[in-house]
Amino acid sequence: MADFDVIVIGGGPAGYVAAIRCAQLGLKTALVERWLNKTGQPALGGTCLNVGCIPSKALLESSEIFETLDKQGKQHGIKATSLEPDVPQMIKRKDQVVAELTGGIAGLIKANGIEWLRGQGLLRPGRVVDLTDLKGKQSNHSAEHVILATGSRPIELPAAPLAGERIVDSSGALDWESVPKSVCVIGAGVIGLELGSVWRRLGAKVTTLEALDTFLPAVDGQIAREALRQFQQQGLDIRLGARMTATKLNKSSISIDYTDAAGAHKLRVERLIVAVGRTPNSESLAAPEVELLLDERGFVHVDEQCETNIPGVYAIGDLVRGPMLAHKGSEEGAAVAQRIAGQDFHVNYACIPNVIYTHPEISWVGKTEEEVKAEATDYSIGLFPFAASGRAKAMEDSVGLVKVITCATTDKILGVHIIGPHSSEIIGQGVMAMEFDATSEDLAQIVFAHPTLSEALHEAALGAEGRAIHIPNRKR
Repeated sequence: MADFDVIVIGGGPAGYVAAIRCAQLGLKTALVERWLNKTGQPALGGTCLNVGCIPSKALLESSEIFETLDKQGKQHGIKATSLEPDVPQMIKRKDQVVAELTGGIAGLIKANGIEWLRGQGLLRPGRVVDLTDLKGKQSNHSAEHVILATGSRPIELPAAPLAGERIVDSSGALDWESVPKSVCVIGAGVIGLELGSVWRRLGAKVTTLEALDTFLPAVDGQIAREALRQFQQQGLDIRLGARMTATKLNKSSISIDYTDAAGAHKLRVERLIVAVGRTPNSESLAAPEVELLLDERGFVHVDEQCETNIPGVYAIGDLVRGPMLAHKGSEEGAAVAQRIAGQDFHVNYACIPNVIYTHPEISWVGKTEEEVKAEATDYSIGLFPFAASGRAKAMEDSVGLVKVITCATTDKILGVHIIGPHSSEIIGQGVMAMEFDATSEDLAQIVFAHPTLSEALHEAALGAEGRAIHIPNRKR
C-alpha cells in the first residue's frame, strides 16, 4: 500500500494549489519543497512568491508611488520638498510582504492536513519519491499519484556570467539597496521591462538591449507600438535588434559589447540585469530509469490532461507547454487534483490572461489582430482611448486604450487588448466574457458603473458595433 494518495513535488503556485485541492478532495497528500528564504528558513511559494511575481510587484508599487509624487504631486495639489527614495525601506517592505504571504501558504498547508516534506525530491520507478532532506538524510515515499511542479529558473547567458550584485538575474535585481547610476537590461520581455521600470523610476539611467527586431511580438501590434512609444517617452532606452556578445567587469563599471544592424557597439554601465527568459527545472526531476519524456527544450511532455508518459504521474506549471504564468500553473494544479479524484475540470488555454505590470500596464487575452488577419477571419474592432475616460482623467492617468476584436459574422469576442491604468484588473472582465462565449453585444448591454476605468471596455465593445457614445465611431 502506498504511503500517500498524492505526492506533489514543488511548492510554487502550481504545486501548493494542487496539494491543497487534493487534500480538500479527501486525498492523503504530501508536498515536497526545498526552498530556503533569505534568512535560510524553509519557505513555500516557489519563485512567484519569493523572488518573482510578488516581490517585483511590491517594488513596482513603491517605485510608482515615488514617481507619481515626484512628477504629479503639484498637479494634484501636493507639495513635497527633498523627495528621495529610501531603497532599503522599499526592500524591507518587499521582504515583509513576501514573508507574510509565504507564511500564509505554510498555514494553509498545515490547515489542510498536508505533510510538508522539506527537501529535494527525485522520482523513481513505481511512483516512488526519494527525498533528500535539508540535512542530507535520505528517505523514500510512495504514492498512487505523483504531480511534478518544480517550476523554472532564469536562463543564463555564457557571455554574461552572474557576478555578485553587479551582474544579476531577475532575482538579484530585486535586492539592490541603492540606486545604480546606470543599468543595462538584456531582454525587453515582461521581466526585463518590469525591472527596468523599477530602477528607472528610482533614478537610474536604463538601457535595454533586445535581440529581436520586433518589440513585444506576442502582444497585439497596435498595443505594442503604443507601449514602446510610452516607455521611450518615460526615458527607457530600448534598442531593438541588439544582440549582446560579451561583457567585461571593470573596477567600477561593466563593459558590454553588442551588435545591431549598424554594426558593433560598446556600452558601459554600473549594473547589468540578465532577463532573457526562463527554462524548466526538469534536469534533476526523475531518475534515468523512469524514462520521463522531455522535449528538446527540457519541458515535460504531457497530454491534454497534464499526464506524462508515465501512468499516474502528472506535470504542471512552468514544467509543461503553455505560458509560464503562475495563474496558469495554479489552474492546472486544481484540474489535475480534480482528475485524480474522478471529477471533471478543465483549463481553457485560449482564455488565459497575460499582464505586464509596467506603467501603463499591458494586458490581453485571446487573439491579436495579426493572428485574426492570418486566419483570414472577417473581423471588427472597437477602440476606446483612456483619454476619453472621466475616471482616468480624474486620476491624471489617461494614457492608453482598450481594443476589442470580434468576429464580423458572429460578433463573438476574439480578443481583448488593453494598455492603460490598472488594466490588470480590467482584463478579468474580458476573460469572463470570452470564457462564456460572449459577443460585443453582450458586453454592450451590461451596465458598468460610472465613473470607472472598466467603462472603457464597455465603450470599446460598443465601438465594435459602430455605436460608441463618448468618441467618434470607427468600425472595421
